[in-house]
Amino acid sequence: MDRDSTANDRWISLGPDLLTIPERLLLAHARGEVLFLAGAGISRSAGLPDFRGLVLDVYEALDRTVHTAIFDILTAAPATDEERRKHYPSDLKNYQIAEIERFFSGDYDVVLGMLERRMDGQSHDASQVRQAVVEALPPSDAQPSSIHRALMRLADRGGATAIVTTNFDLLLEDAAQELCHPLPTHALGGIPRPSRRNDFAGILHLHGALDRYPDRLSDLIVTDQDFGEFYLRRRIVPDFIYDAARLFHLILVGYSANDPPMRYLLNAVAGDSARFPDIKERFVFLGTDDPVAMEDWKGRGITPIFYDPSDKHAALLFTLECWADLSAINGEERLVD
Repeated sequence: MDRDSTANDRWISLGPDLLTIPERLLLAHARGEVLFLAGAGISRSAGLPDFRGLVLDVYEALDRTVHTAIFDILTAAPATDEERRKHYPSDLKNYQIAEIERFFSGDYDVVLGMLERRMDGQSHDASQVRQAVVEALPPSDAQPSSIHRALMRLADRGGATAIVTTNFDLLLEDAAQELCHPLPTHALGGIPRPSRRNDFAGILHLHGALDRYPDRLSDLIVTDQDFGEFYLRRRIVPDFIYDAARLFHLILVGYSANDPPMRYLLNAVAGDSARFPDIKERFVFLGTDDPVAMEDWKGRGITPIFYDPSDKHAALLFTLECWADLSAINGEERLVD
């Protein structure tokens, strides 16, 4: 690659039909200054639902009336809120309507919190809602996909491998095992503090991880109450993100702009960018070139890297695989300053 005085603005294609990636990001990865943050989208190909799908699965198990109402509305695809409300069954209770309204606002953590409070009275690990969440994830035959393996290869910064995820599943662990590079699982308060040292390693589940043994209870962040506990009261997650954002370029993979974790994870970090110049640039792989969507991410302080999502996001997968092949750790070519 040719370098010139405008290198910081250069975007590089890794091959035909692959994404263009900022040269500054490729160089940062070669220096071990990148930390990937993986969302629900990376596990969709393995048959796991996103947050919205998870909520639907929980309602199917616990409140079929609400599940049927939501499904009918999604099928009818009404254009306005007023048209949507015309599809509400007459026997819906006010609390069920309130939950449906929150669902269509995209407040999935609030929906699960409302459902848990009316069904279980209060939050606890053995609540009906949490048991339904665990039963919905993952399917017994779920296997890591190519994108899990590519991300695990890219997460190796030389001497240590670390990747962050808000997913509950253990498919990244399975991918690491397939690559003959097993890694420890850390979750919630057990996650090591970010650093450049080799002891900052493993698969770091910010919102908790499923236990390999289904009979054991899993501590998971699924409701608005959980987010308040771990983000606002105990500050476990935001403190981790603040530290990580000062040490690494965060790259988001498998997220949409409306995912609840995005509201909690990155809004405060974007606000701190003006006060703390050591916070590094953040990036997101975005499956659209819609200028409004791109500006939405930019407005959150995140640089979008867009791609064509057709053919099951093949362009993203092939780019990540090629990047891993060419990386300083896994490949034969090395990017240097």
